[in-house]
Amino acid sequence: MDWFGDHLSVTWLVIALALVAIEIVSTDLIFVMLAAGAVVAMVLALVGAPFLLQVIVGVVVSIALIALLRPPLLQRLHAGPTLTSGAPGVIGKRATVLEEIAHAAPGRVKIGGDVWSALPFDEDDRIEPGTDVEVVSIKGGMAFVLRAHRPTEGERGE
Repeated sequence: MDWFGDHLSVTWLVIALALVAIEIVSTDLIFVMLAAGAVVAMVLALVGAPFLLQVIVGVVVSIALIALLRPPLLQRLHAGPTLTSGAPGVIGKRATVLEEIAHAAPGRVKIGGDVWSALPFDEDDRIEPGTDVEVVSIKGGMAFVLRAHRPTEGERGE
C-alpha cells in the first residue's frame, strides 16, 4: 500500500487509462469524463497536493464535465442530416412529364430516376409531355404536380 502513496501520480494515470478503456467499450461519454478527473488529480499529485485535495478536485472536475460538457457532446454526436426517403422524399422535387396529365386521365412523370403516376394538382390543368413540373403531394402511389415556375427574363438577371 505504500507504493500507491509514494506513486500517486502513476496510480491516477493507471485509473485514467482504465476508465478510458471502459469508455471505449461503453461509448457513454461518462467514463472519459471520469478519466479527465483522474488526470486532473494526477497533475495535482505531481505538484505535491494532499491526497484529499486530489480526490475532491478530481470528483468536482468529473461531475462538472458530466453535467456541462457531456450533454452538448452527445447532442452533437447524435445530430445528423435528416434523410427523407420514399414518398415524402420526392415532395418539392422537379419532374418531367412523360405522358400527358389531366384530371380524368393520370399520366406519368419522371422524378429523378423513378417513373410515377401523376395527376395535376390543379384539376382544370392539362400538362403536356416534356413539361417541367414540381411534386406538390403524394397520395398512395400517385404524385400530384404543378407546372414548375420558370423565371422570367427580369428574374434571371438578363
